[in-house]
Amino acid sequence: MDKFETVSGVAVPMPLINIDTDMIIPKQFLKTIKRSGLGVNLFDELRYNRDGSEIEDFVLNRPAYRQAEILVAGGNFGCGSSREHAPWALKDFGIKVVISTSFADIFLNNCFKNGILPVVLPQDAVNALMEDAERGANARITVNLECQAVSASDGTEFFFEVDEFKKHCLLNGLDDIGLSMQKSDALERHEEKIAQSMPWV
Repeated sequence: MDKFETVSGVAVPMPLINIDTDMIIPKQFLKTIKRSGLGVNLFDELRYNRDGSEIEDFVLNRPAYRQAEILVAGGNFGCGSSREHAPWALKDFGIKVVISTSFADIFLNNCFKNGILPVVLPQDAVNALMEDAERGANARITVNLECQAVSASDGTEFFFEVDEFKKHCLLNGLDDIGLSMQKSDALERHEEKIAQSMPWV
């Protein structure tokens, strides 16, 4: 997993509340176990017509937002089923930060495990950032995990809380496998001890 660095740029405005994981990545795309390739199907039913052509007025299809790395959303983002494909699709599209007033617990944890920073802010802060996001290329939002701050285009800063361990993992690019590899020496010693004491295993 890549180390999380400060993210700055145009943000995607999605003011809908209760955006669930089926809306993020519909069930027909859950057949893969690969983390790559799902970005093209992010918000599939909102982005495309039945013939596969793009719905021009959907926000991700607008030129200003095609390369966005930040998403500002309505409350209870990521509710519904616990599919890990949802953060996979967001990450594959290029989203590194999702800002909302609240997240579904399982989705929130899946974000951290997949290198996405979910930022919880009060409604007034989200409203201000949503207004910035709606201005497209005329506004830039900056997210600094080290300082735990989101800066609006006018310089206003909004500070957020984040679990220290999850922050450490994101800043150092550590997923579950990476954390295990940090203990590789201890794991090898344990395996050697088991092999000596229980050679039949």
